[in-house]
Amino acid sequence: MSRAEFPLDELTRSFSKDDADAVRLVLDAVPHPIFVKNEQSRFVLMNRSMCDFMGRSYEELAGRTDYDFVPKEHADVFLHIDRLVLETGEVNENEELIQGPDGEIRTLVTRKARASLPDGAQFVVGCITDITRLKQHEASLQLLFEENPLPMWVFERGTWRFLAVNQAAIEHYGYTREQFLAMSILDIRPQEDLAQFRKIVGTGKGSHASGRSWRHVRADGSVIDIVAYSKPIEYDGKPAFMVAVIDVTDRKRAEDNLRRTREFLDSVIENIPVMLFAKEAGQHQYVLMNRAGEELLGIPRGEVIGKTDAELFSTEHAEAFLVRDQEALRSDTVQIATDEKVPTRHKGVRDLITRRLAVESQDGKSKYVLAVAEDVTDRKRDAERLAYMATHDALTDLPNRSALVAHLEFTLERATSGRESFAVMRASIDGLKEVNDVFGPVVADALLKEVSHRLRPAAGKHFLARTGGGKFTVIVSEGPHPGSSVALADRLLATIGREFEIDGQTLRVGLSIGISFFPDDATDVATLLSNANAALDRARSDGHGVFRTFEADMDRKLREKRALEQDLRSALAAGEMALHYQPQADATGEIVGFEALIRWSHRTRGAVPPPEFIPLAEETGLIIPIGEWVLREACREAASWSKPIHIAVNLSPVQFRQGDLPNLVHSVLLETGLAPGRLELEITEGVLFDDFSRASATLRRLKSLGVKIALDDFGTGYSSLSYLQAFPFDKIKIDKSFVWMIRKNAQSSAIISAMVGLGRGLSMNIIAEGVETLEQMNFLREHGCHALQGYLIGRPQPIEHYAKEIGRAAADSRVAGRLRRQ
Repeated sequence: MSRAEFPLDELTRSFSKDDADAVRLVLDAVPHPIFVKNEQSRFVLMNRSMCDFMGRSYEELAGRTDYDFVPKEHADVFLHIDRLVLETGEVNENEELIQGPDGEIRTLVTRKARASLPDGAQFVVGCITDITRLKQHEASLQLLFEENPLPMWVFERGTWRFLAVNQAAIEHYGYTREQFLAMSILDIRPQEDLAQFRKIVGTGKGSHASGRSWRHVRADGSVIDIVAYSKPIEYDGKPAFMVAVIDVTDRKRAEDNLRRTREFLDSVIENIPVMLFAKEAGQHQYVLMNRAGEELLGIPRGEVIGKTDAELFSTEHAEAFLVRDQEALRSDTVQIATDEKVPTRHKGVRDLITRRLAVESQDGKSKYVLAVAEDVTDRKRDAERLAYMATHDALTDLPNRSALVAHLEFTLERATSGRESFAVMRASIDGLKEVNDVFGPVVADALLKEVSHRLRPAAGKHFLARTGGGKFTVIVSEGPHPGSSVALADRLLATIGREFEIDGQTLRVGLSIGISFFPDDATDVATLLSNANAALDRARSDGHGVFRTFEADMDRKLREKRALEQDLRSALAAGEMALHYQPQADATGEIVGFEALIRWSHRTRGAVPPPEFIPLAEETGLIIPIGEWVLREACREAASWSKPIHIAVNLSPVQFRQGDLPNLVHSVLLETGLAPGRLELEITEGVLFDDFSRASATLRRLKSLGVKIALDDFGTGYSSLSYLQAFPFDKIKIDKSFVWMIRKNAQSSAIISAMVGLGRGLSMNIIAEGVETLEQMNFLREHGCHALQGYLIGRPQPIEHYAKEIGRAAADSRVAGRLRRQ
């Protein structure tokens, strides 16, 4: 579109030719749509960007209103805002969704301000910013043109003393620079003007806002009429005003036009929400810098205007800026967008997206580079932070599972092409779960951080990642294998073996490590990780605090274990679980109770021994629902017996660590109707050893329900006597390992005698389990053992096998009779 298609005469007919050219040059060079409406909200002036934005020519827009281009409901809003701006004089900024001529929905920020001319005419000046792609921060920006030929100075707020003057002021006023800097702005005014001056300055407005001119006294005593333009700035860390002075003594009319032009341009430019600057093409000196640029760079415009990039920035940056300026000049009005890193005084290095545009003056004699720069540092930093968070663990700041897989794939590809080897090491913290159960998740998280702080330097150059919970993975890609990986495993075990001081607590944990090797153990990522996990499982089953390497047979056992775990998860629902009952008799042979024992009849494997699936249930947490089912089923069955004998149910240490066991027992008793005194709960020393204070509190709550507590496997632990002293158990069960050695081992016989005596002294019942021979039974009877349990008494059977002993009619039971005959 040619220059003739952009007539500005409606607003600029009273301007001089140079002034009108300046308006055209600036408006057309600004890359944002700008428009001016009259008091009837009709478009009277648009720049090239506005016409391009609307997709219409100047002639199609001029004299029209918004009603000619947008739906009435939108045009009503625009008209209301126009009238509000004209009536109040306040700047209005509004964000809106607009459908462009191409049908695309755009998000726009439109800022409108009132511009008044001396003849009383008022206009709405608007600037549109398309933030659909740029995502610019909205801000009120202002541009102060530095006019070097005009007298200018800076004076300090409050004291009004001159801080700086330019050469034009020195020449025009006749004072030397030293004289100026020794005076205040009051010293160049006639005495009769001071009161009015103080009143105006006290409002924070200059002559451009008050609409009047002032009188100044020059060094020779002559008085001149001036118009002063001032803007607040910060100069050398002090709040100040920068002032430009125009002598209107002989050129008042011309200078009034200049003032009007400048006010109009200020109203337009301050709507640009980005840094805007201009350089002349010859020496590449700055001739324009707006307030946004001044604030971004942290450099007062007085230090920028007239300077080149070489005087403001490092050589490296200055040369890069010069190359881009020259590219813009050669492109001849074609914008060039570039990413730049620009150093600032107070904000460090900032990332900018800069668009440069070559602009010529109206007479074609001068050429400039006009640039708009957007600060995208925060946006870019947020994106980088999100990318970092996606690949790193938030708690330990180590690479996470996603980063591990990517690094492992890269390592495998490199090793494959170079025929190299490497190791994958899986490590698990031993005892972390217990720390979490006893001290809570806050201490457990703090411990995890400390563990990672130790593992990081110990791992050295090898890749270390946290892959969930208390598990870590190391890729050992350098050094000969298996030597390097074994040495690293020893180093990791040693560094975690030392005590940790966490929140005033001294904690000890261990580490178990499994290692697999490429290419010996696997040649793909998934199998390498799976084999390392299999080796880790073996290390943990071998007693923790050790490392194990992958073995082929290990993989088979691991698959079998996982298959068994999957079947165990569905065993209850499939009806594969059942209870068998083993009788317990007193010394006379009378059946006094039964112990409920779970049995698993697998649909394809047949009977699965309890020692095979019970530890797996405890390891996976499945013991919680299984244990609840056993408790409920045993109580339900015992409640149906006509003989009020007791029922014994075993409790796992896991049940004490999870859930609310007393509430569960209470609800089952209420649900089944079993008398609390008939329920006997058997625990092992492991329950007390894990967390004695917590277990003791739970046991006391259970006792308060009226149930009985028995200590199972007595004599096999390390602190049995202290437990008996701390908690009043109802019964002690002598472990079968002692019973089996009666008459075979003098120590076992002596220990049993001591246990029976201890129970008698503590008023606790004693029951011996594992009784299989008459010799064992007679020995126990002779030494005063209260009750017996074992194959000699009766094997675990479905309850129907003991129908007579529980008071049911149909039965084939010879247990009691056999005992009485002995």
